[in-house]
Amino acid sequence: MALLAGGTVAVWGYNLSGEANPPPGLSNVVAIAAGETHSLALLSNGIVVAWGANGHGETSVPAGLSSVVAVSAGTSHSLALRSDGTVVGWGADDYGQTDVPVGLDNVVAIAAGGSFSLALQSNGTVVAWGDGGHGETNLPSGLTNVTAIAASADHSLALTDQGFVIAWGLSEYGETDVPAGLSNIVAIAAGTAHCLALRANGTVVAWGNSAYGQTNVPTGLSNVVAIAAGDSHSLALKIEGTLVGWGDNSFGQTSIPGDLSHVVAIAAAPNADGYGGGYVLALQKDGTVGVWGSYYLYEEVFLPAGLTNIVALAAGAGQSLALRSNGKVTGWGPQYYVYESQGLSGVVGIAAGGNGNGAHDLAVTSNGVVFAWGFNISGQVNVPSGLSNVVAVAAGSAHSLALRKDGSVVAWGDNLYGETNVPAGLQNVVAIASGVLAYHNLALKSDGTVVAWGRNNYGQATVPTGLSNVVAIAAGGTQSLALQSDGTVVEWGNGGATTIPSGLSNVVAIAGGGSFSAALTVGLTINSLVLSNRLPVIGFHTFSGQQYSVQYSPDLSPGNWLALPGGTVQGTGQDVLVTDTSAAGQAKRFYRLSMVP
Repeated sequence: MALLAGGTVAVWGYNLSGEANPPPGLSNVVAIAAGETHSLALLSNGIVVAWGANGHGETSVPAGLSSVVAVSAGTSHSLALRSDGTVVGWGADDYGQTDVPVGLDNVVAIAAGGSFSLALQSNGTVVAWGDGGHGETNLPSGLTNVTAIAASADHSLALTDQGFVIAWGLSEYGETDVPAGLSNIVAIAAGTAHCLALRANGTVVAWGNSAYGQTNVPTGLSNVVAIAAGDSHSLALKIEGTLVGWGDNSFGQTSIPGDLSHVVAIAAAPNADGYGGGYVLALQKDGTVGVWGSYYLYEEVFLPAGLTNIVALAAGAGQSLALRSNGKVTGWGPQYYVYESQGLSGVVGIAAGGNGNGAHDLAVTSNGVVFAWGFNISGQVNVPSGLSNVVAVAAGSAHSLALRKDGSVVAWGDNLYGETNVPAGLQNVVAIASGVLAYHNLALKSDGTVVAWGRNNYGQATVPTGLSNVVAIAAGGTQSLALQSDGTVVEWGNGGATTIPSGLSNVVAIAGGGSFSAALTVGLTINSLVLSNRLPVIGFHTFSGQQYSVQYSPDLSPGNWLALPGGTVQGTGQDVLVTDTSAAGQAKRFYRLSMVP
């Protein structure tokens, strides 16, 4: 199963009981879970939808179940985590796997195994119940500081806050024999008899049964951001939104459907309550939005129904903003709160900031006027009188920034760390950045250099010497990011500890959360093809240091591709447009993009 950015679900593979047939019209999905022969989907309104086999009541969602923030599917039972930290179970109960322990609360994550269940509490401890015939519910002594859990047929996994993996239960194929030295792990997944671990550098480690090659991680697999393990197959989601599958393909389970994502922009923010984590928003080419992560420790993010025709996003301290193509703004946040901007129109830019005490938002209209609303203890929404000709805005922890048309910057709000003391003589600015929990600011100048000011306790305001050719900037809580024209990312702050995945390249957009960062990458692809004055115009992104060639063919024959006159382009780090002036009078033409050696 795959959750698409538009809130719909794609399912492929084994389908004996209809588990791969989502209900018609299923939409606004924010989370999914796959059992042995049944499937679950969590909707943005906190309701659960189930389909597939129901021989044990596993798809008979309890009447009145609501306020759900997470779901998990076992062999023949299902679990739901509610926003109040309690757990509900249904389906097979022959081993007590749906008999949630009395008084269990403060749960932040759940995992349904073969005939047992796991719950992770906010204090980092794990609770297990159900079948323990192979020790799968016998928690290892001293198991604490757990941040994630996973359960399979007869074994369990736990990830600690130090990045180590602990396993217990059946080990017939070595599935609980965690590889020696395994560290820096950020995510785990448990298959029937194999395990996966995702390292912080974006690579995957696998162990256990490999009868179908499910632990044979593809050579060169990198830039992975999420993993999943099935019966005898494995999946990895890469940073650019593509899926990679390996292992058993008897029912097409590793035959990934065509393109599942067309992301064009991203926004990120940390958990506003300071417990780590956070969330990411992704804008797709069709104007829909995808989201993952959590607003707070106990509450996952969601998307409002009908969120379409979006052109820009902003992620704040528990609140999100979306700018529609009609210039209107939609906002939403915890507890499924949604609002539409009243009387605010003609908006061309948005920003969301804040901290654990409160959140504030900014909007700039096409006539250069700034509007602000939200938490105002430090005057962050008191727009300076007479401020005009603004082209962009940015929101920090408790302060605000505005970029004027003349390239100057105006700041207001909290100044505890000098965040509103704009450096004297700062001019020729083309972009500004701050962020949730951020007390520092960045400014990108027209010459590709960066200026920073404000809090510098982790070096976040100390721009690396010689940094140049920058085309975009982003600020996190204690880190700063710069995207260079060659598609690489430079990070500073975090006390000198960089978190950039090894080999990260071809980046076109960046975003900073409180303690994490996000990057959007693209491959060699044509982004647009339109007609102008009856001539085709081909659009694509370039990176400096690279040369590109647009080629055409009348019939797609392998040996019938020709270089387009004027179609050789030197990369600059920007989008380019190439017009086919030789296409007049041609019935049809096909185009492709290639790199010039």
